Amino acid sequence: MKAGIVGLPNVGKSTLFNCLSNAKAQSANFPFCTIEPNIGVVNVPDPRINKLEELVKPERVQMATVDIVDIAGLVKGASKGEGLGNQFLGNIRECNAIIHVLRCFDNDNIVHVDGNVNPIRDKETIDIELQLKDLETIEKRLEKVKRAAKTGNKEAQVEEALLNRIREALLQAKSARTIIPQNNDEEVLLESFQLITAKPVLYVCNVDESSAVSGNKYVVQVRELVKDEDAEVIILSVGAEADITELESYEERQVFLEDMGLTEPGASVLIRAAYKLLKQQTYFTAGVKEVRAWTINIGATAPQAAGVIHTDFEKGFIRAEVISYEDYVQYGSEAKAKEAGKFKVEGKEYVVKDGDVMHFRFNV
Repeated sequence: MKAGIVGLPNVGKSTLFNCLSNAKAQSANFPFCTIEPNIGVVNVPDPRINKLEELVKPERVQMATVDIVDIAGLVKGASKGEGLGNQFLGNIRECNAIIHVLRCFDNDNIVHVDGNVNPIRDKETIDIELQLKDLETIEKRLEKVKRAAKTGNKEAQVEEALLNRIREALLQAKSARTIIPQNNDEEVLLESFQLITAKPVLYVCNVDESSAVSGNKYVVQVRELVKDEDAEVIILSVGAEADITELESYEERQVFLEDMGLTEPGASVLIRAAYKLLKQQTYFTAGVKEVRAWTINIGATAPQAAGVIHTDFEKGFIRAEVISYEDYVQYGSEAKAKEAGKFKVEGKEYVVKDGDVMHFRFNV
């Protein structure tokens, strides 16, 4: 599961990517400095794993991760191949969620591709290009489906009706994610279309350092614009975040953050938001050899969670032994949680909860 960072050229995408991944993607003050998408495997900050480490004292600790993709800047006409449009749109299509970076700061030394700072216009530029690409996809699909629908094929008729609803939304400059599937068939169909604007999105307002805590006039404009989108808006000073990553010690970073009025780096907030956007959650295994956070989809069953460790665990699944994170921490160890009756044995139907501490029994 990957989240792609998108936006116009020079809004801070590659600098943000560097902060998130410590992979040094080229970052320069000119458009198209990122041509091949850079992929960073980023640790998901989670204070729970620190607490488990403190209690268990394992030999090693492994955090959950999320894949972040730095995609080069889109420009007007990208849907028709302008700039490096087709390639970029293909890269976005391969991602599962979108992190849309908007420039919300004034700085005469950093060129804006359209001449001045206007995050509302910038957002609309990106949205229109993505919607036009989706419209092209929908119309091609409609051409094929209409023929089958005319013969009385019921499945084709259902698909045609859904495609027409999406087409109408796109023509009104609305993204495909505004279409709510009316049943399971439509849900499966919508996913199969692989539309770019159907992907979940969060907006990152890249602000100057002085606006990192409470935002500025541009952030107010963005929040007003996206209030009906059911999308999170995060305020981040990408320049300040870059400075923080350059500091050697944890203490230095904390002093820097305190001076800014922040309790943690904005990058940490963003990574957790991306993880949530991808509909992912964490369960833990905790032993003296290793304390580890494992990534699963929200709604995963115990055998599916076991399969993340090894496919044999899922094939030969017998049962899961589960202690909630809260109970584990309250009683201080697996043994004490068991003594208190907080140890549960669950079968194949168990839906894993975020933070469960688990042990699997299997046989192959």
